[in-house]
This record gives sequence, C-alpha cells and structure tokens, in this order.
Amino acid sequence: MLLLLFVLPFCAIAQNRTISGIVKDAKGAPVANATVVVKGSKTGVATAANGSFTINVTPGATLVFSAVNFETTEIRVGTANSYEVMLTEKQTILTDVVVVGYGKGSRKTLSSSITTIKPEDLNKGAIGDIGQLLQGKVPGLNITASGDPNKPAAVIMRGASTVNSPGAPFYVIDGVPGADIAAIAPDDIASIDVLKDAAATAIYGNRASSGVIMVTTKRGRKGQSSVTYNGYVGVEKVSNKLDLMDASQLRAYVTGNGGSFSPLNDLGANTDWQEAIEKSSAVSQNHNISFSGGGEHSTYSASLNYLDKDGILISSNLKRVNARVSFEQMALNDKVKFGFNVANSSSNANYMPLQNIVLLQAAKHLPISPVKNTDGTYFENLSATGYFNPVAIVDNAQDQTKYNTLIGAFTMEVKLPFNLQYNTNLFYQKSTSLHGEFYSSYYSKYPTSNFYNNPDPGIGIAHTLIGSLFGSNGSALRSTFSNTTKTVESYLTWNKKIQNHTINAVVGYSWQDNVYGDGFQTSSTNFPADNLGYYNLVLGNPYAIPSYRINLGNDLTYGETKLISDFFRLNYNYKDKYLLQGSVRRDGSSVFGDNNHWGYFPSVGAAWRITQEAFMEDQKIFSDLKLRASYGVAGNSNGIGAYTAKLVYGITGTYYNNGVQAAAYAPVQGSNPDLRWEKTSTTNIGLDFAVLKGRLSGSVDVYDKKTSDMLFQYSVSASLVPGGRIWANGGSISNKGIELSLNGTIINTSKLTWNSSLNLAHNKNEITSLQGPYSNGDSVRYSDPEGGGQTNSTLQLLKVGKPLGQYFTLNYAGKDANGMSQFYKRDGTITTGTANPLIGTDYWYLGDPQPKLLAGWSNTFRYKQFDLNIFLRGSFGSKLFNATRADLSQVVGATQNNILNSANSDKITDTKNSFYSNRYIESGNYVRLDNATLGYNLKGDGKYVKTIRIYTSVNNLFTITKYKGIDPEINQGGVSPGIDYNNFYPKTRTFLLGANVSF
Repeated sequence: MLLLLFVLPFCAIAQNRTISGIVKDAKGAPVANATVVVKGSKTGVATAANGSFTINVTPGATLVFSAVNFETTEIRVGTANSYEVMLTEKQTILTDVVVVGYGKGSRKTLSSSITTIKPEDLNKGAIGDIGQLLQGKVPGLNITASGDPNKPAAVIMRGASTVNSPGAPFYVIDGVPGADIAAIAPDDIASIDVLKDAAATAIYGNRASSGVIMVTTKRGRKGQSSVTYNGYVGVEKVSNKLDLMDASQLRAYVTGNGGSFSPLNDLGANTDWQEAIEKSSAVSQNHNISFSGGGEHSTYSASLNYLDKDGILISSNLKRVNARVSFEQMALNDKVKFGFNVANSSSNANYMPLQNIVLLQAAKHLPISPVKNTDGTYFENLSATGYFNPVAIVDNAQDQTKYNTLIGAFTMEVKLPFNLQYNTNLFYQKSTSLHGEFYSSYYSKYPTSNFYNNPDPGIGIAHTLIGSLFGSNGSALRSTFSNTTKTVESYLTWNKKIQNHTINAVVGYSWQDNVYGDGFQTSSTNFPADNLGYYNLVLGNPYAIPSYRINLGNDLTYGETKLISDFFRLNYNYKDKYLLQGSVRRDGSSVFGDNNHWGYFPSVGAAWRITQEAFMEDQKIFSDLKLRASYGVAGNSNGIGAYTAKLVYGITGTYYNNGVQAAAYAPVQGSNPDLRWEKTSTTNIGLDFAVLKGRLSGSVDVYDKKTSDMLFQYSVSASLVPGGRIWANGGSISNKGIELSLNGTIINTSKLTWNSSLNLAHNKNEITSLQGPYSNGDSVRYSDPEGGGQTNSTLQLLKVGKPLGQYFTLNYAGKDANGMSQFYKRDGTITTGTANPLIGTDYWYLGDPQPKLLAGWSNTFRYKQFDLNIFLRGSFGSKLFNATRADLSQVVGATQNNILNSANSDKITDTKNSFYSNRYIESGNYVRLDNATLGYNLKGDGKYVKTIRIYTSVNNLFTITKYKGIDPEINQGGVSPGIDYNNFYPKTRTFLLGANVSF
C-alpha cells in the first residue's frame, strides 16, 4: 500500500504532457487569437499571432478549437506531440445569429430586414456615442453629428416619419427596452442588430415606428478566463472654420466703400474671435479593462471604462465612467438559468455657457477689437445693440450637468417539457441629473433689452430676451430630476421540429411603469461674491431685487405613465426553404385618450430560399439566394406625456381679490379622449445573396413606409377648445427607398487579405397630408433665424406634396446696374430699386434638405502582422441653407459686425444682399475620409500575455465638398433638417494612438 501511494502520483504526472501545434485557415494562413480548450475542463490557451499554441493535456483528451468567423473544431489527443489544425470559415450570411425582439434567430431564416454590426466593424476614434459608432455602417441610417462631446448624434432611420418629434430609433440593451445607450461603453458591445422594417419592429409596438436598435454586450464563456485592456489617447484639432475677414481685410473693405469704424470698436487689434473661443487642441482618452470567464455551470463578465473627451470649444468637455457586471448561473441540471446584470454610467458634462450665443457673437465680432483692454478688463462696447464679448460670456459663467444612469436586470430562463422554454425578466432603470448654471456679477452690465438667445430652428421657435434671468450681483440656477422605469416581462417559447417542419412560437406579456421629471428647480440672485457659483443658493437675496423672479421651471414636468402589452410571434420553416413569420402586439398606454388606450400592431413576413430548390442544385453561381417580403405596422408615442390628452389648467395672469393680486387659473390645453397612436406601416421586399462560394455577399431592400394619424398640437379658437390648444391626430407622411449592401473578400492568401464592404441608400420623403380635425396644417412657415432686418423671414414650409424641411424662400435674381440685389416676385417680375420682396408672398419652393443618396465604403487589409482599415462616407443630393453665410454677408453693417470674405464683391450700400434666398442654398454633397486605422499585432509571451495590438488612427482626415460653411454634415434630425443656423459646433480632426492587450 505504501509503495502504491508513493508510485501512483508519479504515474499521474507522467501521463500529463505538453503538446504544441499551429492553427491555420483553409488557405494555410495562421489564425491568431483562436481559443484552444481541453474539453470538460477550465484549461485553455489562445494561439499566438503566428497561430501557434502550447498546452498541457492527458492522452485521450479532446481539444476544442474556436475562433471568430470560423466553425468550431474538435480533435482527440493521441500519441503525437505536435498537431496542425485547420479551421473552416463560416458562411456568414447563413450562420450568423441575429438578435430580435424576445429571442434570437439565424440569419438564414429571416424574412425581415435586419443589419448586424460586429465590434470590429464599428467606427473607430474618440467616440462615446453609439450614433457615431454606426455612422455610415448601416444602409438606411442617416446619422449626423457635430464636434460637440455633449450632444448625441441625430439618428434617422429610413427617412423622417413624423413632424412631432425627432423620430430616433428605440434602443434595447440586453433585452432591456428603452434603455439609455449612454450606460454602455463602446468596448463592451458584442453586436448591434438594427431592425429596420415593421415586420421586425412591430413586436415592440408603439415605440418602434422609427426602427429598433438591439445592443448585445459581451458575456463570459465556459472554460475560458480572459482579461483585456483597450485604451487610446487622442489629440483633436479644428478641421475647418468660417472664412471671416481679418482686421486688414475688413478695414480695406470698409474704407474702400467709403465707410469708417466707431472709435469705440477700432482699437487697432487683429483678433481671430473664432480662435479666441477655441482651444488650440483637445486631448481625449479612453481606458477599458474587462474580466470574463466561466465554469461548467456559470459564467461572469465585468468591465470598467473611463472616457475623458475634451471639447474643442473652451469650457466644454465630457467625463464618463461606465461599470458593468454580468453573471449567469445554471441550476437544476442546467434546466434553469439565472442572469443578473448591472450597468451604471456616471457622467460629468461641462458645456460652453450660452453656447449658441457665443458662437454667433464670435462670428460677428469685429477683428479690430481686442479680447481684453490694456488694463486686463474685457473689451465691451455696450452702446452697440446685441454686441457682447463672447470670451467674457464664457469666462464669467458656468454650465454643468452631472447625470447618472443605472440599469439592473434579473432574468430567469427555464427549460420545460414538450420543447417549451419560459422566460421572466425584471428590469429597472433610473436616470438622475444634477444641473447647475451660474452667471457672475459681470452679467449685470449687459442690457436686458437686447440680450437675446439663439435657439436651434423649429416650428414656433423664436428668439427671446433672456437678460432678465441674470438678475443682479450674480445669478444661479440649480435643478435635480430623475426618471425611473420598472419593467416586468414574461414570455413562453415553443420550439418544435416535426420532420421537415420547424415551428417557433412566442407568447408573452409586458408591464412597464415610467415616472419622469421627479425633482425640482430653483434659482437665486444677488450674491455677496462671485466665487460661490451655484453651490450655495441660500446666500443669495433675490427678494431685494423687485424685478427678479425665481425660476421654478416649467409646469407639467412630473408625470407617471403605464404601458401594458401582450405579444405573439410565430415562425414557420419548411426544409429551410419556405419561411413564414407573423406577429401581433397589443399595447395599452395611459398617455392616450380614454377612447383609444389600446392599439394593435401586426406584421407578417415570408421568405423563399431559392438555393434550396432542386433546380438550383447543379448551379455554381449562388451559394445562397433568398427572396424576402414583409408588411407590418408599428407605432409612435414619442413626445407624448401623461397630460397630453388631458384638460390642463395653468396660471393665466392675476386678478384683484380683497386687496390682493391673486393668481388666476384657467384652461391652457383642451382634452382629447380620441387621441390615439401614430402608426407607421412598412412594406419591404428584399433579396439576400452570396456568390463565388461566399466571397461576395449582399442584400437589396426596397421599402414603402407610410405614417398616418401624426400627433400634432393644434392652435384653435378658445371658443372651440378650452385654452386654445389641443393635441390631435392628423396628417400623413411617406418614405420610399432602396438599400444595397455588399460584402466581399477580394484577396484571400496566406499573407494578404482584403475585405471590402459597401452600402448605399436612397430615400424619398413626402408629406402626403396635413389635414387635422381642427384645421389644415398645410403651408405652415417655420425656421426663422431672425437675421438683421429679416424678422419673420422663415426658411422652411410644411406643405403637402413636398418633403419635410422643404425650403420656401426668396428667389435671387442677381444684381441690378447699381449693384443692388434683386429677387423674383411670384408674378415673375423682378424687384427694382429700394422695393423689398414681400415675406411669404414672394417665396418659392427652392430645395430639399434631405439627401438622395447615402454611402459608406470600408476596406480592411491584413498583411502578416499588419492590418489597415480605411473608411469613407458620403452624402449626395441634399441642399443646405447656409443662414450663417447670409447673416455674415450683411455688408451694410460691416462697420459694426464682421463679414465673410465671400461678401467682398458686394457693395456696402446693398441693403438686401443678406436676405435669405436661394443665393445661400448650397449643395450638401460631400465625401469624407472618416477613419484610417493602422495596426500591428504582436505575439504575447505565451504565459501571461496572449496578444498585443498597437494601432494609430486618424478621423476626419479630409472632406471633399463645395459647401462654403464650416462642414456639410448639418443636422438631419427633427423638423428643421439642413439649416446652418449660426450655431454649429466645429468638427475636429483626431489623431489617436491606442493599444489592445489580452491576458
């Protein structure tokens, strides 16, 4: 016995031995970072950059080889000490798993339009916003972004589908509906599935008319433990600026036209006011560390991310910390799976105070004036109307918001008899914000009579006086609000295969409670010192300033809504050849009228995999060919709150009551018991294909999207509706388009590969009706920049038969013999002399802001250990209204405000040269080299470090365009697309150095 106890351990040690090998693809190229795991154990390694591996095993053990885009392969260990393993590439178009509402599916069995983006395909750079990650990657997504780190990109899917709200897609993160995308760091994303047609989105009912974006985060894997670090540091520079005159150019223009400057302005300076409000460079950094792994019955994943994105404008930046933990545990013989996920995002956003005003003032300020006087005080000439030092505005104010988003999820999945599976999900999301603004005593010198804001364009948006908000001896505002969403979802799934028939059915229930605007706001003024900021409002004395009113915010800020839903989906598959899908969702919402709380959103789809037919067996062209068709209805309740359909009372003045002026309350909004869902129906026909043995694949989609019963607020006579305002359904809008995506492997050798992907999208938008129950909203003029002498000179029109954002303005007719600007009148004649064209009456339809074609083209090259990705993006066919150029061309005011060099040929006596007209409508076409990234892959030491990748990247390297503004990527979101409005935050060119390390 003693002898056996002594010998056996040595026998066991002798049985363990080290084997090595190399993993290659079908072309003989090494496969780096492939996972090699001893089946049934936690022992595992990753292959090096040359595909080699070394691992300790026992004879007879089974090794499992897996890698991204390759089929999993198993081999049994024999007596050999070295192995060469070949992995077979996946046929991506057939085998990809796609995340859909309340389940997953194979791409080969889809009958709807869904685009999947993997992490390696997302945009690179100093990006913290998912919109910019997807920019140019998905056909049909029109995404526009400025350089503002605190402003998310505008995302429009398949054209604007409503005039009520921006129409952004509905986000679902790891099954959490309506989740705040800021809660997830880009490095934590495993895949993004973009659901575009109503057959895919209808399962989300009233929130899905603008599309659904499903985000899946990374998870741990059984038998594999991993630690990864991803980080970069980047430097940003302004990529372009307005071509304004400098001091010598402006002086030459003014004196050459017989003018002169006020001695109050002309202090002999040569100030670049654009540079004065900008940083010379902005430094951004991001660091992400993640841990993941798992055993036989559980997996885990955790990550921590820090983003510091500096804005190029002074005082602007964003700092964000994201933390995420995910844990899954199997129980009861792996029949039950519990999941627990928590994600938290904590952000600190510093804004440039009064940003739009500062941008306007910087553009118009005379270069002959200095930023500061010789005594160190700020230069000001307050005798000039609406003329304020932009640097002083920023330096004497603070504007900050701290916001936090917490998402918690508990999930349970139970495998039941009869091929049934039961899922229960409990979700909790809470967003909190703490906002502060402070305007120092310096603002007391600004006149309240001409200090206007500079708002973004829209319907009913006008410049308003804000000088009274600054109080006396400094003013401060503080607010804190929270939004809370609680969701319970439960659904039953049945998967059954009966010979050649496969059935998947889902039936479920959803309950959601939303509380928004829970908090308060207050303000104060008359502080003893400026260094208090907004942190100590109690030291203010607002009651000593009779004209000051404490700002308690807007009414109707708080609200609570409920959403209850039932849903059902059925998928039928015959021989992987004939595919049918149908779904219906029944939504009940508290926000709509008493007669229309419930809405139904059905969809149906079918697909035919032509390559599965017998007559296709002998053909060698197509490895996959599938024809799809679908129709569905989704809804929209964006912008609709708890009180939208209700009779609302508000303060409407005061009345004299027993010697006291008491507040008077009266209706301010009428009730509408018939208010109902805005509905969007989509017909989609698509073709998926793969040729050349899968080396070239793609899809074509043609769609017809129609929105009806648009939600709109009507102004009517108070004799008809109490308060004179009411929300109602009316009007419709249409979007028709075609999308193409192509993916190809152009070169695939053992040393060099070249993969290319191209996507193109065309959309035609048209308002088909504006008829409502109370009035016809046809021919509503809006978007009023209110340039000098142009009050009520709007730029856009809501018009049946025209696109959303249709330009409706003056038609420029050139110059007369005296160099004065002329315009065509509606009767075809031309204005003469000093006669001005009539606002509205002499307007013409003069352009569409929406692009005719969007394009994205990505190329990835791999040579040995090097990889290079080049991504170009373009937009074609849109027209942009350069209201900025118009306002900065007002030569008659060149002695008081700076002008552009392009206005040099206009006479200073031309009082109409800056009138808004098609003279300032320009082509929005551009091609941008969005990103170029060069990487080098290093072999790890095999013991501690698995892989190392070092890369350098440049964003926005160049833009080819004829647009004369700062940048042609003007906002396409909302009801006023395409307006360059004296408020464009400059885009930047970014240079990055980063590293990815796997341990």
